[in-house]
Amino acid sequence: MNWQHLESQTDLDRLLSLFGGFHDGCLREAHLWTGHSVSSDLSMSCPVDLDIRVRLLFQRQWANPSAIELLFEQVTTFHLQSHPNTDSIIDAATLLHCDGLFYWADRYNWSPADADRNDATWIAGKMLSWRDASEWMGSELRFGPNIASPFEGEPNTEE
Repeated sequence: MNWQHLESQTDLDRLLSLFGGFHDGCLREAHLWTGHSVSSDLSMSCPVDLDIRVRLLFQRQWANPSAIELLFEQVTTFHLQSHPNTDSIIDAATLLHCDGLFYWADRYNWSPADADRNDATWIAGKMLSWRDASEWMGSELRFGPNIASPFEGEPNTEE
């Protein structure tokens, strides 16, 4: 699984075509991290650069490839939108290179200039790479362990 760096709108268009416009796909997982950390002596490491990275795993109901991973670096925005009583199946997505940023959005013909841009899930970063993740199909989590929700199971009745 070698990373392919994307550098232009042409690169984005090729990936969009290769992955069928994300049609009949879903965002399976997201993992976000920064270069900031607090050590055991409680001192903080604070990089001065834009240091947010996000990995996104997408799966779709088509082959070759059936799953891809996107890696956004120097992320400026990550907006997650969920609508009650609707599924999260992607009908068509947008990949866009504009004003030095790479964008992905779960809506066809989406633009960062749209008045209703936040009615979609979207991400923007200064660098973007992708790789084939077709061996990562199914419900198994790849970016972290599957932990039980504290809201599942028997309610706590102790007072």
